[in-house]
Amino acid sequence: MSSPAAPHLTGTDTVAEPFRVFVGYDSREDIAYRVCRRSLLHRSSVPLEVIPIVQQELREAGLYWRERGPTESTEFSFTRFLTPHLAGYCGWALFVDCDFLFLADVAELARMADPRYAVLCVHHDYAPKEATKMDGAVQTLYPRKNWSSMVLFNCGHPKNRAALTPEAVSTQTGAHLHRFAWLDDADIGEVPFPWNFLVGHNRVDPDDVAGTTPRAIHYTSGGPWFERYRDCEFADLWLQERDACVSEENGDGQIKPAGASAAVPPPSAVAVDA
Repeated sequence: MSSPAAPHLTGTDTVAEPFRVFVGYDSREDIAYRVCRRSLLHRSSVPLEVIPIVQQELREAGLYWRERGPTESTEFSFTRFLTPHLAGYCGWALFVDCDFLFLADVAELARMADPRYAVLCVHHDYAPKEATKMDGAVQTLYPRKNWSSMVLFNCGHPKNRAALTPEAVSTQTGAHLHRFAWLDDADIGEVPFPWNFLVGHNRVDPDDVAGTTPRAIHYTSGGPWFERYRDCEFADLWLQERDACVSEENGDGQIKPAGASAAVPPPSAVAVDA
């Protein structure tokens, strides 16, 4: 997997090159990746480079070699932390799980990049009650759960450069990585929760609709591409995006099942849809 050119981005600068968004890819959730990608591109006011993080490609490139453990619910449980390395430890990049649906312009999120921080994310206080999620994967509980599901990485930050190497990502514990243990608390900036709006957990406050309406919906327990969650909250919005995605891809209205021979787009620059 090649490392794309880095954009020059701060909280106030204009994006001079495509803003990089790395999306966790799981072969069981191919359609979720495609819909997430479409929702990013369709609403962005700036050029984007949407790059799937595909575990098999990383293994073939010698960048990832850990054996899959019983608590890894997706193929990108750990590979997400290679985002700074894949970005050449330069500039800013966003990592996001594939089970996101963006309803707002990701450029707004990119402009929150603040060089005081090594990462920025939503500081969820999330303790799910279900024992399983998605298609039967074990639901694990740990501090800072879901903080790592969407991370704005300051890729060149010295602590990220030192700690998020292929060696570390292939050997460090899940607790160390998902809890951002390589950072001090002061290194972790905060993003408003509507940018990682957890279905079944977060709520729109009728007294603050503008401030609590989701900007990006996260179907963290499972989305409507799984039979078990086909009627979950906000399923209609995801299905509308899926239909638009399929129409653009195939022109025939027929959806391929998740994981069915749909090619993963190569990690090349993607222009924003007109």
